[in-house]
Formats: sequence, C-alpha cells, structure tokens
Amino acid sequence: MQKIEISLIYPNIESLLKSENGEGRPNISNEVLDELELNNIIDLKNSFLGDFFTTDIDVIKYRQEVFADMMENPQLCEILMKASPILADIAEIRRMSQDTEPSEGYLYSITEVELYVSAMELLADGLYPMIDNFKSSALVSFAKRIKELTQSEYYINLNKKLKELTSRVREVKSVTIGVNLDSRLRPDTAGVLSVNNERFKSGVLLEKILRLDFKNDEYTCISSLIPFKKGQSDNQQIALTNAFNGALNEVFKSSMRSWRKTLQSYVLENADFLIKLLPEIEFVVKGTELITILKQTGNPICFPKLSAMEEKKFDVKGIYNPVVASKIDGLMVENDFVFDKNGQFYVLSGPNRGGKSVITCAVGLTFALAQLGLPVPAVSAEISPVDAIFTHFPTGSEDTIDKGRLGEECARLDEIFTSVTENSLVLLDESLSSTGSFEGAYIAAEVLSGFSMVRCRGIFSTHLHELSAMIGDINEKCSAQGGAMIDTLVAGIEDGQRSFKIRRAKPDGKSYAKDIADKYGISLEHILEKINKK
Repeated sequence: MQKIEISLIYPNIESLLKSENGEGRPNISNEVLDELELNNIIDLKNSFLGDFFTTDIDVIKYRQEVFADMMENPQLCEILMKASPILADIAEIRRMSQDTEPSEGYLYSITEVELYVSAMELLADGLYPMIDNFKSSALVSFAKRIKELTQSEYYINLNKKLKELTSRVREVKSVTIGVNLDSRLRPDTAGVLSVNNERFKSGVLLEKILRLDFKNDEYTCISSLIPFKKGQSDNQQIALTNAFNGALNEVFKSSMRSWRKTLQSYVLENADFLIKLLPEIEFVVKGTELITILKQTGNPICFPKLSAMEEKKFDVKGIYNPVVASKIDGLMVENDFVFDKNGQFYVLSGPNRGGKSVITCAVGLTFALAQLGLPVPAVSAEISPVDAIFTHFPTGSEDTIDKGRLGEECARLDEIFTSVTENSLVLLDESLSSTGSFEGAYIAAEVLSGFSMVRCRGIFSTHLHELSAMIGDINEKCSAQGGAMIDTLVAGIEDGQRSFKIRRAKPDGKSYAKDIADKYGISLEHILEKINKK
C-alpha cells in the first residue's frame, strides 16, 4: 500500500519539511510567548508552541480552513481529544518494548495493536459521518485516509487475528506449572505445563464446604506455594512476576510469529502516521479550545485577510487582548489599530493602568495568532506576517546585580538590534523607566531613532511624556536618511475615568496628571477646600 502523507497544519510535504528545517518560521522565542502569556492560553504538553509559527501565507490559509471546520463541528474536538491519549499510549508502549528482549515483547505487540484498532475505530466512527460537513482539504483527506485504512483487507484480517489472540490472552485465568526436584527434593527446573481459562481452587476444606464441591481435579490445589504467602518481599514479587511474564511470552510466541510480518508491514507504518499527527492534533484541539472560550465571552473573532510580508499591513478594527478576555466576564473595550506610512512605530503614553500594556500585548498576540492560523481577537483584520516578534518588558533578571537595571535593559535592547529587520515587530513596555525621566527620554529617543532607521513596526509604551515632544525632531532627522515615521498614541481618560480607548493623538501629560489628581482628591482646588473647612 502506498504511503500517503497527511498533515492537519501543512498543505503538502514540501511545506512540512521546510518548517522542520526552520524555513519560513519566524523568530518568536519562548520568552516572548511567556511575556505575551500565549503559552498560558495555548498550553501544549507534547510540543513547543514556537514550532507552529509560520510566515507562509499558504500554510496559514490551510490552517484557517481547519480551524473553521473545528468551529463549525464542535464534536470534532471531542473526538480528537479522546484519540490523543490512545496515541500517546501507543508511543509509550513502543518505548517500553524497545527496552525488552525480543522474546518478551510479544504481549506488548498485542497491546499496541489493540490500542491502534481502538484509535482507528474511534476516528472512523467519528470523522467519516461528518465528511460532507468539512470544507478543509486537511480534514477531508484525514477522514478518507481513516476510512481507507479501516476498510482495507489488511485491517480486516488484522482485526480478526487480534480478536483471536486477545481472546486467548484475556481468557487466561491460571497456568499449570511443573517443578522438577533433585534427589534431595530441592527445586531443580520449572516450567509452564498448560495455560487454563479457569482459576484454580484452593482445596481447603472450608472452601469445599461453601462450594458444596468435594471433588479433586486438575484445578484443585492440594498445597499452596510458599512464595505467594503474605509477607512476600518486593523482590520476590518482581522475580515471580517476571518469571511468569517471560513464560507467557514464550507460550504466545508461536502465535505472534505467524502475524509478526503483517504487524511490522502494516500496523507499525500506520500507527506511525497517527503518532506523528499527535502534536498537530494537540495544537488544533488547544487552539480550538481558545476560540471556544473567546466565543463564549461574546467578544468578536475573525480570520484575518492576509497580505504579503513586504506590504507591512496591519489594519485591525475592534482589537482587544484575548488573554484578558479569557479571564474576565463581560465584553472587552475594543480599539482600532493600524500601522501606516505615517506611523510604522508608535509611542504610546497615558495614565497608569490606562490600558497601555494591554493594547501593546494585544497587537503582539494578534500577529502571533494570525501566524498560527487561528482567528484573531478583532471585528476585522488585514495583516502581513512578520519575520520576528521581540519584546522588551519589565524584568527582574539576575543580570541587574552586575549591570544595574538600566544596564540590563540596554543590553536587552542591544540584542534586539542584533536580530531585528524591517519585517519584524518590536514591543517595548515601560522600557528605560529605571532611570530619571530626562536620561530615560534621551536614551529612548536614540532607541526610537534606531528602530526608525531599521523601518520595523512596533510600539513603545511609556510614562516618559517628555519623549513625545521629541518625536518631531526624531522624524525630521531620520526621514531625511530614509527612516520610517514615528507617531504617538494616547490611552484616554474621559471625565476622570480610564476609558481604555486608544487614540492617535498628541499626549498631554499635564491633563492626565490633573485628571488623576482630581480623581483622588489631591488637586490644589480639593486641598484648599479641605484646608478651609478646618
């Protein structure tokens, strides 16, 4: 039978091999995933989430079709979730059988085939009846492959032989052993005389009375073996168990030999096909669980329209942070966000806890989810993939002991500049806040100038209000040398309350400070009122 490669997340073998070789995979480290909290909302156990990112638009579209089918057919997730532990058990059985002698692995083989048949029956009964509902070529091909395998002559004969063997194995209730003695009645050699489908009877008088059965036959014990008495040590138990397992393996060895060739040529190959799919199945299931949570919150999700990387598109309506949305009840505040020729990089300022960090992460998460093939947290979106996502968030790194916090922050920024390209995304949250505002603003202006010259996209979320007044000079200096434009965003306050709305405007640090002072009753006006009341 010709082997057909099936993947739930790659449209062809070429794209799969490219990904395995690192081609078309963006630079998104595990530290970035932790800072964005994406590892928390897509928690994979059998693989690393970073391995699933791609810049290949065809791959992303292929996955979008799969997730669309998963959303339209909720029972799919349940079927794949049930299949996953069975496939994991097959992988574990194989690992265990590799550590045994060939003569001791036959019963492992029976168990592996049982698990394989169980998984195939689960998938066949669950997937194929839904095949007319599928629009994705991945799930259609997967369902057809399962049907083809389960209806093949190989599989039918395998199942028949399995039932015969498992019936024999499962019906074993006892074994008859023979022990040769030497001239001094000491055990010399021992072996299994027969395998029985009945348990032996103890032979004690009380049990005979209770059974009203006083006959002696080959299943009635006339004396128990001492090693099975209470108080047997662990080593004795292990020795006896290993001895019996080895003997049983020898008993069934001849039966297993007759179908070993079939097992190797058919089951091993097709079980490999399913085991290789295990990480993909887990990824698809976990991604679908996130989609389901966001849908249940009532917040919008959509599949983004995809543009070429060099177009640098990011035009999103109604964006919100899916991590926050998954933790709270109710709807999130939505914002519109766009990178364009007048704003490839933004300085985002505003009051403390006004939503700056939330929107900064939301932008990064939207890129990341899009490049996993998942829907994004927005009403609508048009996105070009990025070749990397870099974050520079507050950290308590141990490097601060030697360098100081400012030195550590600068070292991390230097690492970003080593790898960043014009097609990268850079997210900075409260960077350079460990020094005075004057020094911080000066260094930040240098950093922003650098990112302008790189022409990458990004957000600099900051309390350094002085920095906003320097944007004009930065743009004038950098644009003359081919740099990209930097613009400003503000996290708004309306009537003294945080609105969590992000506006494209020039910041007014004094007005923010006045609103906050008024809110907490420590403006000069409020203070004078209290003084006059004394």
